[in-house]
Amino acid sequence: MNFDLNEIFTAFMVLFAVIDIVGNIPIIIDLRNKVGHIQSEKASVIAGFIMILFLFVGQRLLGLIGIDVNSFAVAGSFILFFIALEMILGITLYKEDEDQALNATVFPLAFPLIAGPGSLTTLLSLRAEFDLMNIIIAVLLNVLVIYVVLKTSSRIEKMIGKNGIAIIRKIFGVILLAIAVKLFAANIKMLLA
Repeated sequence: MNFDLNEIFTAFMVLFAVIDIVGNIPIIIDLRNKVGHIQSEKASVIAGFIMILFLFVGQRLLGLIGIDVNSFAVAGSFILFFIALEMILGITLYKEDEDQALNATVFPLAFPLIAGPGSLTTLLSLRAEFDLMNIIIAVLLNVLVIYVVLKTSSRIEKMIGKNGIAIIRKIFGVILLAIAVKLFAANIKMLLA
């Protein structure tokens, strides 16, 4: 295990940008209005559990179907690229079903809104580059941020405003785009070597 603050910070920022919990505040508020109450603690813990479980099991799953982590990381970089484009351009390339669920805390909040295809792909992509312990710490830090945002989503929206949320989404979109390019370049070299 190699504890590295730089890796933890980078992994944290990548996950933070992909999960986009601040950009999802309007969706969280809408869910809260529809179902009444969202259990912030439960949603955060379930999302964190899903992400950490996938971090460990995801690579074995890929091994069963004959895909190496570098190939998955290249594929993941494309997903990050498109998520970044959505954030920057304000378009929707991928849309989840918006069926009303009985328990919004687990579905669709914890999965797939927080621990969705983008964040799970990102975790395995990060695993190709970073130490496992640093990624786990980054996931736990994100779970903490998710919890705080879920608890204070109404106040954050009032404080930042819709324009503030839009600006934050675009800034993180540009960061995510740069990370996607770096991830692609680093892993494509490994595949071509």
